[in-house]
Amino acid sequence: MNGIAIHTAELTKRFGDLVAVESLTLDVRRGEVFGLLGPNGSGKTTTIRMLTGLLAPTSGVITVAGIDAVRDPEAVRRRIGYMSQRFGLYDDLTVQENFRFYAGVYGLRGAERDARERELFARLGLEPRRRQLVGALSGGWKQKLSLACATSHRPDLVFLDEPTAGVDPAARQQFWAIIRELAREGMTILVTTHYMDEAVRCDRLAFLSRGHLIGLGTPDEVTRAFGKSSVEEVFVALQEQDEGARA
Repeated sequence: MNGIAIHTAELTKRFGDLVAVESLTLDVRRGEVFGLLGPNGSGKTTTIRMLTGLLAPTSGVITVAGIDAVRDPEAVRRRIGYMSQRFGLYDDLTVQENFRFYAGVYGLRGAERDARERELFARLGLEPRRRQLVGALSGGWKQKLSLACATSHRPDLVFLDEPTAGVDPAARQQFWAIIRELAREGMTILVTTHYMDEAVRCDRLAFLSRGHLIGLGTPDEVTRAFGKSSVEEVFVALQEQDEGARA
């Protein structure tokens, strides 16, 4: 398990009669960029909430960064970073104030926090915007600040839930270059996205449909397994399948 960042076995979550995730068995390797894909209602968000310790599973095993996430979800939350499509930033605070707030939540203070702030602000180009109110930032800058906040404590792995939704293409390109840098440095990245041009940048993909894992592998392996010519065609086929099942 030394090379595994996330391990699940027979992971299941029920909400009454609704089975949101069923018997999910999955390994995410350390240092890889792993894409979790599927149409709306496929179980992605429920899976991420369980992996991050925010939601207890009905049954099954979850190990994140070597920690039993079912028994000790708080320990998991200290070892990970999380970034959602809504960014989770405070518009009436400055860039620096937002960063320092989240760094404090993760336990960084004083000289250690200041050093990490200088490092990340320089890396992400945030230094000139340090005193700017977040409410005045574009989506691309909010995205960079949110990533800085989520990685302030140098987590073992980062969960990025639709992180580029509503962001312009140029900002998305820059963001993915940063993701790749983090992965090269050993950080594990789990990302959900509806942009298939981003999905093909992942090392491996897992496709969910109505709570079940139905595809796993590199982008090329997944497209071959489904008999399609692109990841986008696989995604569209799953959407149509799920819409037909609900009709």
